[in-house]
Amino acid sequence: MARSGRTVEEIYVGLRDRILDGTYAPGIRLSQQVLADELNVSRTPLREALHRLEAEGLVIAHANRGMEVSPATQEQAEQSYAARLLVEPPLVAALVDEIGDREIEEMTEALERMEAAVGRTRDFQEAHVAFHGFLLNRYPPLLAELTMQQHSRIFRHQRLHMSRPAVPADFTNVDRAFLEAVRTRQGEQARQLLELHLVDAALGMALDIDPDYRFDSLLTTTRALGLRIEHGDDGVVRRPVRLTWVRPGAVAMPHTRTENLEHTPDA
Repeated sequence: MARSGRTVEEIYVGLRDRILDGTYAPGIRLSQQVLADELNVSRTPLREALHRLEAEGLVIAHANRGMEVSPATQEQAEQSYAARLLVEPPLVAALVDEIGDREIEEMTEALERMEAAVGRTRDFQEAHVAFHGFLLNRYPPLLAELTMQQHSRIFRHQRLHMSRPAVPADFTNVDRAFLEAVRTRQGEQARQLLELHLVDAALGMALDIDPDYRFDSLLTTTRALGLRIEHGDDGVVRRPVRLTWVRPGAVAMPHTRTENLEHTPDA
């Protein structure tokens, strides 16, 4: 049978979607011959697509055993949020003066789609990706690629472990405040709101699955960035977690409370 002429990109996207939605479960072996037959594609573009997935951290190559789908643990998802905290907020603070009016309009439209899709998880996630994607497009290419890898790992974790991730209203409220800080070119405030947003999302994802989850990399990263999160010696936190900024140069922030955390100006 003649093989399909699909491109590496098409094969990559198809395989990536199957990994993200759990069709290919964590730990499943990916035989190139079986995949080539199943997808009706030739081995060369398939091999290139698998290498892209390996670089993204979605598959693992083992000597003499081929490739398998990467695990998706709570610890990995926590580390993905920690990586995003290190990379994204400082970049946003540096880029706010470069964001054009058209990008602000597109972010506003994406936020409105988010607010309209609160009850539809997949639609909300797609609008949320678009909302932050307009800034992501301005990141240096290598940092943009690193950030997208973390996005993929987080989405996969949500789809595998949370049948219907909750989207509380306060989630979009923080994004709206973040958009206003970007629109008014308040770099440090935008940075802190994005930090709050990422910490909030990381706490919510872990604690919705396991209320007694013990945090590690998130606590180390926030401490390195001059944020303080109340937690026990064992890394367990209780909602709502008190969040404060203790680094030099941090600006005053309004009182903010979500399901997962709370910041008060005098804390």
